[in-house]
Amino acid sequence: MRKCRVGLVGAGGVAQRHARVLAGFDDVELVGVTDVAPQAASALAAQHGGRARADVAELLATDPDAVYVCVPPFAHGPTEEAVIDAGVPMFVEKPVAVDLGTAERIADLVARRGLRTAVGHHWRYSSLLDEARALLADRPVRMVSGAWLDKVPPVAWWSRRDRSGGPVVEQAAHVLDLIRVLAGEVTEVTAYGNGTPPPVDGADIDSVTTAALRFADGAVGTLSAACVLGWKHRAGLEVLADGLALSITEDGLSIRDADGERHVPADPDAARVAVDRAFINAVRGIGDDIRVPYAEALATQRLALAVADSARTGATVRLAAPTAPTVLSTGVTVDA
Repeated sequence: MRKCRVGLVGAGGVAQRHARVLAGFDDVELVGVTDVAPQAASALAAQHGGRARADVAELLATDPDAVYVCVPPFAHGPTEEAVIDAGVPMFVEKPVAVDLGTAERIADLVARRGLRTAVGHHWRYSSLLDEARALLADRPVRMVSGAWLDKVPPVAWWSRRDRSGGPVVEQAAHVLDLIRVLAGEVTEVTAYGNGTPPPVDGADIDSVTTAALRFADGAVGTLSAACVLGWKHRAGLEVLADGLALSITEDGLSIRDADGERHVPADPDAARVAVDRAFINAVRGIGDDIRVPYAEALATQRLALAVADSARTGATVRLAAPTAPTVLSTGVTVDA
């Protein structure tokens, strides 16, 4: 069996996770790793196979079947452009950019090239999501409440707005993506940040943010994000429908309805493996279970940036109906 030859751009924490998962697949060969820190690329390549490559061009010269782009938010753009130009299927870790212009430009290039892509919103592969959707199939969602309450990660770029986009874009995007799946598209956002950064050198992000959301079908909701703790306190979503309350996290689904209360556990690592397995299978021509191609991730990016922009400006942000990925439009207008 010919193995799927995979190149990796980035050697940080999320790249290391993907490398561990991919190394466990008997139909994958890691052919190279490149990173702005050469020693990190060398260490990751030595652990999981392949060789450290000097740059993206050298990595692409190895003729990979697929490339994983696992770079910080601010570093997206040039790598994706190079991979698209080479016509290589691409897996991009979220968030897909720190700004909307970069994400829209990449989405347009992907659409024009007809390139196979996937983005790392691995919560879409949780068995809990399938169960929640089944429970909501005949009950319209009335209200949602999402939260990501956490600490400041130990990387220097994270606490800078122009480098990470802040906790809403970099972390809570997972919850916003889940909100879109279960409650539909958001049409209006009003958000507030506290104006106080976390106690980290150079930080300029809000340490806490809260947002009110209005949905196309009339539902309402909230999102809360915080990085003031020393631990990951809670990340998940509450959903209310007529006679039904759901609480969803990575490791469990709590259900309350007329029959009482019950809990369905899940292994969060299973979804992280499944997102990689689905992409590799699609690249190899075995089925097509890519649930978040780049164009779909762009819709979540628009929503996350709408929350961040509203918190920054103090203005309500209205989101237009999703547009085709070939249309270079922000999809966002701001009320002064």
